[in-house]
Order: sequence, then C-alpha cells, then structure tokens
Amino acid sequence: MITVSTMRIAVVQAGYELMDRAATLDRTLELIGEAARGGAGLVAFPEVFIPGTPIWIDSAPIWEDDAQWYALLVDQAVIIPGPVTDAIGRAARQAGVFVVVGVDEREPHGATIFNTTCYFGPDGTLLARHRKLVPTGSERTVWGMGDGSTLPVIDTPFGRVSGLTCWENYMPLARFHLYAQGVDLWIAPTLAGGDAWIATMRHIAREGRCYVAGVNPCLHADQIPATFPDRDRVWRRDQPDGDWVEPGNSVIVDPNGNLLAGPARHEQTILWADLDQAEVRAARRYFDPVGHYHRPDVFQLTVDTRPRPTVTVISPAQRPARSARTMSELSSDRHRQ
Repeated sequence: MITVSTMRIAVVQAGYELMDRAATLDRTLELIGEAARGGAGLVAFPEVFIPGTPIWIDSAPIWEDDAQWYALLVDQAVIIPGPVTDAIGRAARQAGVFVVVGVDEREPHGATIFNTTCYFGPDGTLLARHRKLVPTGSERTVWGMGDGSTLPVIDTPFGRVSGLTCWENYMPLARFHLYAQGVDLWIAPTLAGGDAWIATMRHIAREGRCYVAGVNPCLHADQIPATFPDRDRVWRRDQPDGDWVEPGNSVIVDPNGNLLAGPARHEQTILWADLDQAEVRAARRYFDPVGHYHRPDVFQLTVDTRPRPTVTVISPAQRPARSARTMSELSSDRHRQ
C-alpha cells in the first residue's frame, strides 16, 4: 500500500428520509459524489443514517402503539451484504473514496435490529462492519447488542481508521482496545448533542492522540414525510430541541484536541478538514496511551473477539470421525451377537 501523509475528509451532516431505505440510499449516493468532487479521500455519514433513527423511542411511551413503526423499521432495515451495500460500494469505487456509513441492520430472516457502521474501500469492497455493543437507554427497545467480533480497524494509505458509535465512546476499555491497534483517525457516528459531547470528542482526540470526526444527522420535523404512519404522534415538538428532531453536532478535532471544523448545528452541511499523519505522530511523543504512557506490568486488558451467533449448526459431515467409528463398532457387535 502506498503511504500518503495527508488526506481530506468530509463529514456529512444531513437528513434522512425517515424509514425510507431507497430514498435515503439515493441521498447517500449523491452526497458521496459531492464529497468526492470536493477532494475527500474519506466520507463519513451519521449513525443509522439508512433508513434513519427510530425517533419514536424518545417521543412516545415505550412499546405504546409503536407496533407499526417497528414493523416498518424491520421492513426497511439493511441486510448485509445486499443491494444497499452493493450500491454504496459501487459509489465508493466510482468516486475512489473510503466511505463510512451507519445503517439499521438485520439478519436476512431476523427481526432484531443492530446499530451498525459499515466501512467501504475505494475499490468498492465492504471492508468491515461494527455493531454497537451496548444500545443506550430507550435504544434497547429497538436495537440488539453486537459482540467482540465487529471491532475493526481499517488500513488506509493515510493511516488506520476505526471508532465507536455514540455512547460507546464513553466505554474506556473499548477505546483502549482500539487505541492498542494504532488508530490514526477515529470516526464517531452519533446522535448525541450539546457541548458535553464536543468535550468528549476533544478528550478522545487528546487521549488517543488521533484525529476525531464526530458525525451527526440533522433533521427538522418538517422533513418527516407527510405519509409517515401516525406522523403527528411520532415526534413531539415539545422536545428539548423543539422542531429539530436531530439538531446536528458534527465536529472534526485534531490530535491535540483543537477544533478543525464545527460544531455544526441546525443545518445540513459537509464539514471538511485536511489531516496530516505527521501531526498524529508528533502528538504521541507527549502521550501514547498504549506505548510509553502505559504500564502493562500493572494493567492488562483481555478482549474476546469471537463471534457469538445465535445458533451454531453442526452438519453430519462436521461430526468427529470417532463418533462414526463408534457407530460402526456397535453395528459389528450386534452382528456378531
């Protein structure tokens, strides 16, 4: 892989078409092209951007008259791999960019949804995915939990890319696991708003001595489709941000915690920054959380990266050969008798 010292990133703060996978995918493809024309080498999208946030979890009593909304979420969720990831891969290849995008994911025959971040290479390959480990609060009524097998770190010509989703970023051991793999650019798709979240992004940048891109959606109540089921009930305008279902809060931070772009709020926009890997290396001379500022003789972290499937099927061909011999021996014994 040819190494480059600098890379331009584009952080896309946009609105989705609520629970409309096809329309939101079209918007995503357009924005990938726009970011690429602006010179981006990597384009990052918000948490569960396709087909959008199940916003009723914060605006209606839990499990009260939400059946049709959840059914719609299951219907519009993304299966990986599938037509959605194929289309994003083609767009990434045509644009020649890395793409990071959040989706509501489900298994082909499942009804549990996962909050998943997908990583695509500039050749169109789906490089990896990350399922959020712990949904937060009311999110647990719509999203399942990921496992340790989906904590990827992606090699790029610029450096190594990874990150966590929303409040996962408050999990110190998860952060340390990724720091230990040499993350240079940390992507944090999120729904979190306010100045406290910006402080978190700046802290991670200083702690990991890496660039951090926090990526939020931005959606006004007027953008909820007129045909959405029970539209008047799915969002209450007396919420803290009023008519802003998703107020935004995207930001790009350098390895010393300085703001390079944002925070952007109450507008759909693209944030840009030119990243220099030399800044990452220089910042780590002061503090390297998994190098000269770590004490492995005092602290150790064990990470289980095995997948945890719901069912493990063992076919006849996979059974131990000893079992087959035993059956044969039993058959011979019966014959001799």
